[in-house]
Amino acid sequence: MEKKDLFVATVTGHINSFHIPYLKWFKEQGYEVHVASRGNQEIQYCDKHFEIPFERFPLKINNIKAYNELKRIIKNNYNIIHCHTPVGGVLTRLAARKDRKKGTKVIYTAHGFHFYKGAPLLNWIIYYPLEKIMSYYTDTLITINEDDYKIARKKFKAKKIVLIHGVGMNKERFDKKITEDDRISIRKELGIKDNDIVFTYIAELNKNKNQIFLFDVIKEIKKKHRNIKLLLVGNCNNEQFYKQEIEKRNLVNEVELLGNRTDIQEILSITNIYLASSIREGLPVNIMEAMYMGLPIVATDNRGHRELIENGVNGYLIDYKQKEKFILKTNELLENEKKIKQYANSSKEKVKKYLLKNVIKEMEKVYKDIS
Repeated sequence: MEKKDLFVATVTGHINSFHIPYLKWFKEQGYEVHVASRGNQEIQYCDKHFEIPFERFPLKINNIKAYNELKRIIKNNYNIIHCHTPVGGVLTRLAARKDRKKGTKVIYTAHGFHFYKGAPLLNWIIYYPLEKIMSYYTDTLITINEDDYKIARKKFKAKKIVLIHGVGMNKERFDKKITEDDRISIRKELGIKDNDIVFTYIAELNKNKNQIFLFDVIKEIKKKHRNIKLLLVGNCNNEQFYKQEIEKRNLVNEVELLGNRTDIQEILSITNIYLASSIREGLPVNIMEAMYMGLPIVATDNRGHRELIENGVNGYLIDYKQKEKFILKTNELLENEKKIKQYANSSKEKVKKYLLKNVIKEMEKVYKDIS
């Protein structure tokens, strides 16, 4: 009988962004590959896609319907079910309870628990007990950072708990040779002068990513360094608000909202220092990409950033409540060319274990051990 596996995530975009290499791996091992998620985008290496009406917040009524649909789908007798995202993970493990007794193995990847030191109390009230209960219905729980791994080992009852180095950074997107002409071209397009200092942050503009914090940082750095640019790359659902905040700080010439871009390598190639201001992270690929491009990093201190940035080795980690220190360290780095080069080299070295080819090997072991 043909082997079958099912990948589940709340939205299809999550599958397409992070898990296509693993769907491909299963196809190469002779599995029939199914996906259950919300959204009808095309998915490579997927034999059958079930569109499920997941809602991101656990207590939404649509999730009852999603749960019932998952129960029906799981009757297809899967060998392995790999679920992702909090809601997708909870509902799938609930729906697969009886099937585990028949031999179906259930894997859950926590891409950053919603409860962590400093998280809102509501997160602990809702998500912690859910994850604790669901761990009893999990054969392998995958964590992607040390903080989550320690919590899981101490508090949860999954049969096996492992630490994997993220979903893997696909370096092929960043191996194109960038010429000086390419750099001149992208600088010209973005209106960046030859002597401008360029900071970049690649993330959706939202409260958690905390870009307003960087506006205040740039406003202060501008007092010492007039020729600076902050490039913000990422989707923005409230552009007018951010433009108003930029204007309020007289940063119209210093801050550029670039939206979604496909030329990330080119933008990082003209960047001097990578900044990251998020409050919460699981294990951010944007930081890995900056490291692979050999950039020093100044970032807020959170569990995801701590995995990738070592203070005084490839950058600085500063509590997001310590804005003055963030400004001080950024200025300090700007004024020390030797340290910039040293941190850049360290970034390139430290990112190697997070590359896709290495993470796939880690995941292959998980899949082979459970099958």
